[in-house]
Amino acid sequence: MHKQYRPAEIEAESFRIITEELGQMGKRLPPEYASVILRTIHTTADFSYVDNLFFSDHIMETARKALLQGSRIVTDTNMALAGISKAALHKLGGDVICHMADADVAQEAARRQVTRAMVSMEKTVLAGEDLIYVIGNAPTALIRVVELAQEGRICPRFVIGAPVGFVHVEEAKELLIASGIPCIVPRGRKGGSNVAAAIINALLYETAGRKIEEAGRDGDTKTQ
Repeated sequence: MHKQYRPAEIEAESFRIITEELGQMGKRLPPEYASVILRTIHTTADFSYVDNLFFSDHIMETARKALLQGSRIVTDTNMALAGISKAALHKLGGDVICHMADADVAQEAARRQVTRAMVSMEKTVLAGEDLIYVIGNAPTALIRVVELAQEGRICPRFVIGAPVGFVHVEEAKELLIASGIPCIVPRGRKGGSNVAAAIINALLYETAGRKIEEAGRDGDTKTQ
């Protein structure tokens, strides 16, 4: 009979197997980025992510700071919206929104004959706050985020640029990387809502875990 694993044990064993197989491939996980790489491979069973994930300078520190401050996340798909861990997000005082199904977005996109993803990013200008952008489907959304930032209309805390496909996908990702906006990007054609959710979840879990650990240490100090 196969050993019965609890859910947390399944994930831990999966991460162990991934790390072991990466070692057999001669691949070493950079400690700073290990949580993101492991969770992305775990989500996709695709070991190529160990090489194709791009991390901008100081992105982990930038991301943790934004998440600890409860910054709002906006995404371009309801699939990514569903996949992002609300429990971890709420521990950090944040929330996540998606404007893709908004009636006004659909109407404006039809009027201008552009994608709803593009218009949904434009709508974030109205928020009047610096947001985290998690793009998992549409390259037009990612391109528009970069354009809006360059126009000075938004100031993203950081961007996960993971659209998937064949048309303008690689160009959109390279545009983001060249822009200097803090970002994590799976280069090339790969990506998707599941990958985008996996990356932000890795950041959420790690940041929430650190916050709990630090709170525990503070509590121990106060009782001494």
